[in-house]
Amino acid sequence: MRHWNVFAVRYATHHRMARENFLHLDVHDAPMPIDFYVWALQSQGETIVVDTGFNAQSGARRGRKLLTPVDHALERLGADVAGIRDVVITHLHYDHAGNLDLFPNARFHIQDREMSFATGRNMCFGCMRNAFEVDDVVRMVRAVYAERVVFHDGDEEIADGVSLHRVGGHTDGLQMVRVRTQRGPVVLTSDACHFYANMDRQNPFPILFNVGDLVQGWARARALAGAEDRVVVGHDPIVREIYPAVEGSNGEIVALHLPPRSRA
Repeated sequence: MRHWNVFAVRYATHHRMARENFLHLDVHDAPMPIDFYVWALQSQGETIVVDTGFNAQSGARRGRKLLTPVDHALERLGADVAGIRDVVITHLHYDHAGNLDLFPNARFHIQDREMSFATGRNMCFGCMRNAFEVDDVVRMVRAVYAERVVFHDGDEEIADGVSLHRVGGHTDGLQMVRVRTQRGPVVLTSDACHFYANMDRQNPFPILFNVGDLVQGWARARALAGAEDRVVVGHDPIVREIYPAVEGSNGEIVALHLPPRSRA
């Protein structure tokens, strides 16, 4: 039975207020920054990357602070981006599907419904396409024509101990990743849940496609993980506070396969 080490790699951040992170505005407004992560799964000399972040140009247009280019951040884990063979794209928003060109030898794993969503009629409306970068979507289309995309329809295992699970909600084809580790299955929710507080307060992040699918995704994450402390949300700075930091990363990379401290 194969076990994986799982790392959250922060590459960018953005200062914002709490009201920007919840659909319903019945929250005490205070600073509530958002962090941007990619994730790396490592086992037996193999690295699988989950999401590819955004580049400096895309971040600058949106006022996000790039801390470390994604390829440099992954190199801190000993990962050679040119040698990576499998990259999971949880969804095609700008902060999860930029930098595809950094992985010239990888195949990209994506849900059928996400590709249809990002290239279909919903993109005729600015409120739906705002979180997408058209150049990122076009790069994915080009990867399809280059036979470098693996499409998935629902739940599927892509490696021993690594499985994908479509939940939708935030986008129509958003998928979570379940990873077998020594402490049990860890579930990377990506944007099925941005902050732990979204789940705790049952108050979703305001960028979404289907509220019902989104909130059902929280229950799905918990069921797939089997324990609350094995659910890892997609953008919360708390992740770096509760999980052990990787030596030499200055706290920017944390080990999710190790037990976390309790959240306050």
